[in-house]
Amino acid sequence: MPATHHVKATPETVRFGAFDAQFAPVLTVASGDAVVLQSVSGPAEIMPPPSSGLVVPPELAAIHEAVAAGRLQRLGPHMLTGPVAVAGAEPGDALRIDIEAVELGADWGYNHFRPLVGTLPEDFPYRRLIHIPVDRAANTCRLPFGPERGRDGEAMLTLPLSPFFGVMGVAPPMEWGQISTKEPRAHGGNLDNKELVAGSTLFLPVHTAGALFSAGDGHGVQGDGEVCVTALEMCLTGTFRLSLIKGGGARQPVLRFPRAETPTHFISMGINEDLGMAMKQALREMIAFIVAHAHLSAAEAYQFCSLAVDFRVTQTVNGEKGVHGLLRKGLLF
Repeated sequence: MPATHHVKATPETVRFGAFDAQFAPVLTVASGDAVVLQSVSGPAEIMPPPSSGLVVPPELAAIHEAVAAGRLQRLGPHMLTGPVAVAGAEPGDALRIDIEAVELGADWGYNHFRPLVGTLPEDFPYRRLIHIPVDRAANTCRLPFGPERGRDGEAMLTLPLSPFFGVMGVAPPMEWGQISTKEPRAHGGNLDNKELVAGSTLFLPVHTAGALFSAGDGHGVQGDGEVCVTALEMCLTGTFRLSLIKGGGARQPVLRFPRAETPTHFISMGINEDLGMAMKQALREMIAFIVAHAHLSAAEAYQFCSLAVDFRVTQTVNGEKGVHGLLRKGLLF
């Protein structure tokens, strides 16, 4: 009988800014088990002032204290909860991550940009930070600008939320050593794919024993591209069912790159520092997926992609840029 495990965000269960095959797992589960991971978000310098009335979750405050005291090392931009090992996972396998639930973990989030980052650093060579209140009951956030006016006369704009985890990944290959959480790569990581909401499934190639799955970088809502470098960055809690798919053989070829599935679409992904190359990779991945499942030739799949598959810019701000292809279910299979 599959079990459900809970991992709170603490200085002992969080890795701040890095993936590494040598990180010890905080938990080991059986294939098919569910794991509820609490994720917190935001370095100390981003926190809202006490005068704002926005409350910093105690788990996030405890992590800031651990960083300040030197008990937790800040190695990069994202706080990840994990890693969680899956018993029996080994290189050549694939990890199926069913995202069963994504719950809001705070009553606010933030968005900011700063010099030298983002899609238009030459146009915006300064820093701007906004803290954004969240209405958990209504599943909305309120921006401090826009055409509407609140009772106090201040501008405001309400957006519906569609929460997802910007970072979901397994350990990279051992020979990569320790890598930043900034750049998405073959292990997954900072994919920033807004399609990966509750009800979706992510498939990642396994590179090391146990797979070592981690998640973080909660996003309350994001536009494709994530152009200024951040979404609505906020604390989330996710329920992930982790299932092992043994690789090898004609019936289950080895997965080499992340792919995903939603209730309505199959998704291929391309990641490269050059956006054009990311597009080529996403297209090649989609062609290979179609050939394997629909018994079309590569040339036929290429033409079909031009007729019926949508390719979108996932993000342009993580060093490695992303493109994802969307094939509507029912068109071929």
